[in-house]
Amino acid sequence: MSLQLQVDASLKPFNSFGVDVRARLFAEAHNDDEVREALQYCAERELPLLVIGGGSNVLLTQDVQALVLRMATRGIRVIEDSGQRVVVEAEAGEVWHAFVLWTLAQGFAGLENLSLIPGTVGAAPMQNIGAYGVEIKDVFAGLTALDRQTGQLRDFTLEECNFGYRDSVFKQHPGRWLILRVRFALSRATRLHLEYGPVRQRLSEQGIHQPTATDVSRAISSIRSEKLPDPAVLGNAGSFFKNPVVSSAMAAELKLTHPNLVGYPQADGQVKLAAGWLIETAGWKGFREDDAGVHRLQSLVLVNYGAATGLQLLSLAQRIQEDIARRFNVKLEMEPNLY
Repeated sequence: MSLQLQVDASLKPFNSFGVDVRARLFAEAHNDDEVREALQYCAERELPLLVIGGGSNVLLTQDVQALVLRMATRGIRVIEDSGQRVVVEAEAGEVWHAFVLWTLAQGFAGLENLSLIPGTVGAAPMQNIGAYGVEIKDVFAGLTALDRQTGQLRDFTLEECNFGYRDSVFKQHPGRWLILRVRFALSRATRLHLEYGPVRQRLSEQGIHQPTATDVSRAISSIRSEKLPDPAVLGNAGSFFKNPVVSSAMAAELKLTHPNLVGYPQADGQVKLAAGWLIETAGWKGFREDDAGVHRLQSLVLVNYGAATGLQLLSLAQRIQEDIARRFNVKLEMEPNLY
């Protein structure tokens, strides 16, 4: 067996919260064969398998009595090129931001708004990552996944992924599909998405009036760097809560008692509320208890100041949920997966 197993391994380096828990077994998969070896190993021993990428969307609350398999596959290739339209395929273990920068260096536009999002390529479709007006579904050209129940490979189309706001068929059926590689439809013709005010403003501040895709990537990276803490410095998983979507009637009712309520009308008539505004208005921004806290600049981000446990962070998140429900009658949903 080429898969290298580690016993009683610390997972602290493999989750962006920096929570110090241990895995019964740990291994890295560098190719499809090693992925299959891990599945077979677990099946023969009736051992659970937990697959992780960059560990940027998980909150580990206890030691993991399973084989934790980190996807470490690498490879980027152009598989279609019709001149303007280019389809690029990347292996699941590729670091997301490095992949975005690679596409821009080749002159391929489309992923610039998704710059500096932590995690790996394989994790990106799981929750249909999005930022500054663009989501994975907008540039998606397909993916290949392994069915953990049958061992068969399956290619997914855009429709079959059932993408929604921070959602997909892969998140709806956890543990069923193991994403191996993802394909993106990019373009040599730049069609920039600058609808979000901060992006245009940052470009204007930089004296850039005819931006390229790379200019947009740099502007967004600078905005994110100012708003969001670096996990290498301060443990976090980015935005911890989804922006809640409510009916227009409920949004109007909340507006009566909270005139400064921040909300964005959706195509289906509902309104997406800014979870960060709700949390900040409730007074949680900058809150700290022991080493678990809410970031002082971005109330959507829970942080580990050093020695917080997963349970302490979870307890804080639940207290925030309860407070927001009491104050606004709005339910906040956590983004990270809990283990």
